[in-house]
Amino acid sequence: MATPSLFSLFCMFSFLLGMADAHYLSPHFYQSSCPKALSVIRTAVNKAVAKERRMGASLLRLHFHDCFVLGCDASILLNDTANFKGEKTADPNNNSVRGYDIIDAIKSRLESLCPRVVSCADIVAVAARDSVVALGGPTWTVQLGRRDSTTASFSAAKRDLPGAGLSLSGLISAFAKKGFTAKEMVALSGTHTIGKVHCKLFRDRIYHENNINDGFARSKQKICPSEGGGENLSGMDGTPDVFDNIYFRHLKDNKGLLHSDQQLYSGGSTDSLVLSYSTHPTYFFADVAKAMVKMGNLSLLTGTQGEIRTKCWKINGS
Repeated sequence: MATPSLFSLFCMFSFLLGMADAHYLSPHFYQSSCPKALSVIRTAVNKAVAKERRMGASLLRLHFHDCFVLGCDASILLNDTANFKGEKTADPNNNSVRGYDIIDAIKSRLESLCPRVVSCADIVAVAARDSVVALGGPTWTVQLGRRDSTTASFSAAKRDLPGAGLSLSGLISAFAKKGFTAKEMVALSGTHTIGKVHCKLFRDRIYHENNINDGFARSKQKICPSEGGGENLSGMDGTPDVFDNIYFRHLKDNKGLLHSDQQLYSGGSTDSLVLSYSTHPTYFFADVAKAMVKMGNLSLLTGTQGEIRTKCWKINGS
């Protein structure tokens, strides 16, 4: 019998290691080690959303901005250190991403119940799901067992997060780099059905673009002047506190608030999906739930990789 090559042994070891890591993920991961974990997260999220409906969208966005940079590893939560510049102050996140305090409060409560057991990455993932449910959206099964990173990347946050000015081809490309299809990109973009956005991100659209409803543009100009007021807020669609399909219905009427939003319905390859989601909310709910599961599994740390931080904003021992 031929002796296996060193390369083949390495491949076999890598495969088995990957299979072992897969076994760390389970929706019941904390059933024995911290049985109250999910209820603690859900209670805190429901309380936060009841106090401020916008927080639901903020916690969902926090998850998205975490996963698209280095994977779903809670790197977005880390403050700057002497060894790296964190992601919080990168342009897509700075004075924009919110919810850190909610995650920190949940982590503190869980540390008192189950020290060094529940990862910050899992808290962010579950909080995003619970936020969508709290606002009337679909639920999905969150696989648990993520571990927390020991680093973050300012440059990756600037590079990898899709911007509000992207074209349709730019959106498709940005999501494809993370393994998503165009259909999944449209479904995930539909999460813009909740939340608010700063004037500075939609000013150019409401003053300079042609594929926009005139009355809609005028109404937004009252919120967002041509100069100044860059931090003024507008709802992403007509029902920013409810997870529904109004976002897609607005796109049909050229009422997409961001340039990148309207690109989904601009005579291109994704028009049919927008039409489908605008008339069949159940299709949208099913597809966005599947896409959220996929996003939540991006480049995870499991097993003995990374760590379980005791405080989400700093690595252990720092």
